[in-house]
Amino acid sequence: MADIRLAAFTVFDTPVLKTLLRIAARFYLKVTGWKLMIEAPVARRSVVIAAPHTSNWDMPMGLAIVFACRLKVYFLAKHTLFIPPFGTVLRWLGGLPVDRSKAHNFVEQAVELFSVHEDLVLVIPPEGTRKRVSNWKSGFYHIAHGAQVPLSFGFIDFRRKVAGFGGTFVPTGNYDADLVEIQTFYAGITGKNRAMTSKIAPQPDIRT
Repeated sequence: MADIRLAAFTVFDTPVLKTLLRIAARFYLKVTGWKLMIEAPVARRSVVIAAPHTSNWDMPMGLAIVFACRLKVYFLAKHTLFIPPFGTVLRWLGGLPVDRSKAHNFVEQAVELFSVHEDLVLVIPPEGTRKRVSNWKSGFYHIAHGAQVPLSFGFIDFRRKVAGFGGTFVPTGNYDADLVEIQTFYAGITGKNRAMTSKIAPQPDIRT
């Protein structure tokens, strides 16, 4: 991670604007026929699985969902995107830069984030890319397990036009067994670009 620090002030901390964005997000979801489904509230300290990730539309839809649900979240993006002025906007939206060349200590740094922040919701797409992949990267899991925080099943189902949070899961430390249960939920979720949907099956332990 190029700079592990959280932004001191984000769009979620802007009193008037965050209210307007919540109203706009709920209006947008309603007029476009989307329904919000929240089986369990997102814990104040948690890792949100964002899957499937198949399109550039996932980010604006994801922001609409968190604004509508009054959530403050942080998300990961390539560190090369964090150049002025776009980088300032990304940080303001809750973006955290990831340096892929230093992936070996990514999990440890993210766990450290949870150790110094009482409230932190970190959104991570396990595919790590919009393209179809054969394996989910396991960083999301090891971060949650290392920080001792639950996983929340975030999803956007473009087929049913339903989005939200499908429940929570507490990692046991048995990655293979837990992944089967986690991916069972996502087996019925359809991304916007179906051809890019990754295969849902038990996968090797490949860290982010």
